[in-house]
Amino acid sequence: MTFASESLVQSVDWLTIAPPTLTAVVALVVLVADLFVPQERKQLLGWTAIGGLTAALALLLPLRAGDRSTFCLTAATQVKACSYTADHFTLVIQLLVLAGALLTALLSLDATREKLPAGEYWFLLLSSAAGAALLPASRDLATLVVALEVASLPAFALVGLKRGDRMSGEAALKFFLSSVTATAVTLLGVSFVYAATGTLHLTEIAQRLDDVPGQLQTLAEAGVALTLVGFAFKTAAVPFHFWVPDTYVGAPLPVAAYLSVVGKAVGFTGLILVTVVAFPSYADVWGPALAALAALTMTAGNVAALRQLSTRAWSAVRLLAWSSVAQAGYLLVPIAAAAYSSDDQIGATVAYALMYAVVNLGAFAVVALVGRTHPENRIADYRGLYAASPAAAFALGFFLLNLAGLPPGIIGLFAKVTVFSAAVDAGLGWLAVIMGVNVVIALYYYLRWTALLFRAPEGAPVTHRAPAPVTLAIALTAAAGVVLSGFPQFALRFAATNLF
Repeated sequence: MTFASESLVQSVDWLTIAPPTLTAVVALVVLVADLFVPQERKQLLGWTAIGGLTAALALLLPLRAGDRSTFCLTAATQVKACSYTADHFTLVIQLLVLAGALLTALLSLDATREKLPAGEYWFLLLSSAAGAALLPASRDLATLVVALEVASLPAFALVGLKRGDRMSGEAALKFFLSSVTATAVTLLGVSFVYAATGTLHLTEIAQRLDDVPGQLQTLAEAGVALTLVGFAFKTAAVPFHFWVPDTYVGAPLPVAAYLSVVGKAVGFTGLILVTVVAFPSYADVWGPALAALAALTMTAGNVAALRQLSTRAWSAVRLLAWSSVAQAGYLLVPIAAAAYSSDDQIGATVAYALMYAVVNLGAFAVVALVGRTHPENRIADYRGLYAASPAAAFALGFFLLNLAGLPPGIIGLFAKVTVFSAAVDAGLGWLAVIMGVNVVIALYYYLRWTALLFRAPEGAPVTHRAPAPVTLAIALTAAAGVVLSGFPQFALRFAATNLF
């Protein structure tokens, strides 16, 4: 096999890489500033992090055309291949990641003032967000793996940052072991793919996999399979989901919210890039595999959520954890459908991810509020929330109805219909039926929790005093959910667009 000679163009488009770069720079600034800021003024570090994330979001505006790239290879006989591309897919995922990190930062201000070491926390959160923002722009396997680990490694430490808490340490260990296993499998798969194709760039891999010599065919197939298994770990797809509930319970609540949205976005983004961009010629392999994973994941998540006892300690967090596993199954459906129809199906996953990010972060924000007065955060603790805090009860009810796909959560309903349509259009009728059954199962536990919010409280209602940042996080997510429900085309237009 012969490969064209390539040379690295020694130019960097700094504006193109500005969002993740600025986030990483602010992380270093916070780390150094922590050495000099006195303890009573550590909150300044949090506001610095929030300012940095806001600025990184603003830097997406000059890139909105989606036509920039950098770190490119040139060769006389082939189309230019770049390691970093800021197309529309990249920008939408970076918006989701950075906005999710910003809302997590708002939820974290109170926790860093009382329980968590501020300097370490903000550095780790920003570092993870920088890696998560880099990942959707990665267009070669080396950058993809590096971005994946930059996003994941700080997350291990964030989960175990509650010093002296046995559950936090146990959660961090489970998360670490599962993620390290996933990384090892992914690296092995990447090495096999590189050995078979001689390139790491995703677009070139797609071309060369069509013409792999016979003696390397088995190696290429093993590489594709192992790479997919590695990313399945990252997405918490069944049977690689066992770390999720204990990790969410043991982690600080803002970190659990971050993992449920940003961590999930990282895994799904990587999975989309390796399947649709790098391995389209193996669609007959990864398509059925992802369809089966989607069916198993949504079913296992919903059944486990259904079995949560309302009086069990941390049952509210566990229910959201299992719900996130079920939602991962829905997110897998359009990716599997892309193997049978076209890349346009990926837009359905992006649209669903935007809806899920908004309402799930909002739900975690209310859970964090209730957790201030009920540390064990049982579902039973939410009985009569309306009597104590009507705004929080209405907000949580709205978020849960969106997750269930019921009005007035119009965006939740439309997002589910979009995913369902993707399965039907791809000829995956059996998967659409399984999804429909799972949506009905999920209605029970979402509606049961929602009804509990408006029942008469047992005893005197407990007032939930919300810090201003938590109130702002709830208000922002609720407002975003209302806007998306009123104008669902803002999110659903991605479902009808080829983002690559």
